Amino acid sequence: MADLLLGRTETTTDVTVATDDLVTHGFIVGMTGSGKTGLGVGLIEECLNAGVPCLLIDPKGDLTNLALVFPGLTGPEFEPWVDPSLAKEAGVPAFAAQQAAMWKEGLAPWGIAEPQMAEFKAKFEVAIYTPGSNAGIPLNVLGSLQAPQTDDQEVVTDEIDGYVTSLLSVVGISADPLSSREHILLSNIIASAWAAGENIDLPTLLARVNQPPMRKLGVFDLDEFFPPKDRQAFAMKLNAVLAAPTFANWITGQPIDIQSMLWAADGRPRCAIVTTAHLSDEDRQSATSLVLSKLVTWMRRQSGTTDLRALLYMDEVAGYLPPTANPPTKKPIMLLMKQARAFGLGVVLSTQNPVDIDYKAVSNAGTWMIGRLTTENDKARLLEGMPPGVDISQAISALGKRQFLIRKAGKNDVEQFGTKWARSYLRGPMTRDQIAQVMATAPPEVPTSPEQTAAPETPPIATQPEAPVPGAAPTLGAAAAAATPPPAAVPEQVPEPAPAEDETPVMPTVAEGIPVAYMDPAAPWAAQVGAVPAASTGPRLQAAVIARVAVRYEMPKSEPIPEEYEAVLFPAP
Repeated sequence: MADLLLGRTETTTDVTVATDDLVTHGFIVGMTGSGKTGLGVGLIEECLNAGVPCLLIDPKGDLTNLALVFPGLTGPEFEPWVDPSLAKEAGVPAFAAQQAAMWKEGLAPWGIAEPQMAEFKAKFEVAIYTPGSNAGIPLNVLGSLQAPQTDDQEVVTDEIDGYVTSLLSVVGISADPLSSREHILLSNIIASAWAAGENIDLPTLLARVNQPPMRKLGVFDLDEFFPPKDRQAFAMKLNAVLAAPTFANWITGQPIDIQSMLWAADGRPRCAIVTTAHLSDEDRQSATSLVLSKLVTWMRRQSGTTDLRALLYMDEVAGYLPPTANPPTKKPIMLLMKQARAFGLGVVLSTQNPVDIDYKAVSNAGTWMIGRLTTENDKARLLEGMPPGVDISQAISALGKRQFLIRKAGKNDVEQFGTKWARSYLRGPMTRDQIAQVMATAPPEVPTSPEQTAAPETPPIATQPEAPVPGAAPTLGAAAAAATPPPAAVPEQVPEPAPAEDETPVMPTVAEGIPVAYMDPAAPWAAQVGAVPAASTGPRLQAAVIARVAVRYEMPKSEPIPEEYEAVLFPAP
């Protein structure tokens, strides 16, 4: 366990929160200009300094500032990142020098100077992920349909639900998982493939919309539940989106692998920032829900712990967690707030609009940090979560900038404090070009499996060995190169083997009147009979016998019940 420094009271008493308190989650609220972003960044910095990896959902772009840590605290380090519109009067070099001096002066009372800044920066690695864009590290949000490594059917179902909901959202279909036939069809196709141990991709999923590997959905025949003509129209709609040039960015880059997002290849914790500021509201929901679904799957593979294993920080969460609507992000957030503490995953939600979030989720947060609020509705909603007899309405209105009230987990008393100075340069949201610039100097992104990048069984939270000051980081030609592996070598042509004694290169003659059909690759029994040959054997056709029996049950005082049974005899007798 480690104590994370948040700020100080008026009597210069340090205000800290223990890492094991964050396992019971946190909630930050404050109006625009209250210093909410600075408090959140400071909390994330303290977690990283304690060796705790952080996954950040950043819909506005403010959290990308965590990549701007300048160990020397000099003007030239700040100069490329200052806002030119604010530097018009003094000039960029002079304004950058002023900003560097301000940061140096602001950090001094907290015992932070150049050596501490260098040590801090060496402890972790920053990665900015940009789904739907190659400005940072692109994420293959929709192209990969790899089955989760778990036997927990609930995890599998949740991941399928999240993927299908997000895919349909991108297509422009708002689907209810329980009533939408599009959602039900896609979910069953994916579930069928995963049950057979098959990792499919998006084009394969689309192809199976026309010829699904099942004949019934529920108690109805497939063609009755979703007629072929309607399936064809649905497939065409999906294909139109896939064919759009703008969709390419959604299916390129590295797959969403939470383990490698949280831990660098060298074992250091990561500050993984998933920024969605460049996306529309619908696309932002889709990308975020898929990341959260993968996080839930990762979480359930972890062993139980009472201390903080990793932190999820969600900025401006109101749109993701409304009180009445059910966007695709709401279900995984609610699940994380209820279950994540058992696995050592802390969740911190931040918002400036407390009336616009579902308080069933916030009620699971043990630590509340409250900044200035002026509207009575916001204050009244917030006071609902306070213990009986605690009235902080006047105190909330009187708070100044960077002043907060904190109620810690398991305690009823409320404490006022001023936030510490952030190590990161808080210059505001970065542009796409600036994200590309900062990621161009980052170490290359090496996609790894959970086995290759295993987190320590017990993260070094309480004590952290001093890390050496890093040298110059390797540079890349472009940000996209950070996530794109080198092209694979062209495989050597392997000659097709000669036919065996019981094989012939010519199709044998079939007796007249005997129907001949070729197996659909989407047939549900294809994998069971080994119908997918090795790439080196070339196309090989083997005979099978299919027996199909149609039965019609007729009973008095009831409608006839048709049934169809099919048997596949392979190899052919």
